[in-house]
Amino acid sequence: MILPRYHIAPSRIPGAGQGLFLDEAVARGRILVAPDAIPATYTWDQVQTQPDPEAAMAATVRWFEDRYTITPEWPDECYVNHSFAPNGLWHLGFIFAARDLAAGDELTVDYRHLLPEGEEEVFRDAQSGRAIVGFSWAESLALSTRELASLQVA
Repeated sequence: MILPRYHIAPSRIPGAGQGLFLDEAVARGRILVAPDAIPATYTWDQVQTQPDPEAAMAATVRWFEDRYTITPEWPDECYVNHSFAPNGLWHLGFIFAARDLAAGDELTVDYRHLLPEGEEEVFRDAQSGRAIVGFSWAESLALSTRELASLQVA
């Protein structure tokens, strides 16, 4: 569930398609997206053995450890695009404001937190051209926990 008011519009990130834009300012550390209606989680092996594995993998994000969600219906949360310098922090399925955000900002997260360890995204980072390769679970959890602790919510 997306908590602030928002709209979907063409992304400002080259090649990204649509993006999720905030319609109101959000203070650093506030929750932007919270998990809801998660019917199941899957191991990576289970994701790869879905009836249409290519479609399943495109709709999959790492939730925690070796568990993934598959969301083929593409809710609006799927329009949050990747950045190596994101303004949103992905942590255990929540997205927090990594800094004060203004109305009109496009919400981004680092997709390395969402991918399986070592898995390379099918596209490259639009700004740097670098490959987007999934963090290990331990690295993802350590990085996002440290960053979350540094946000100092007012």
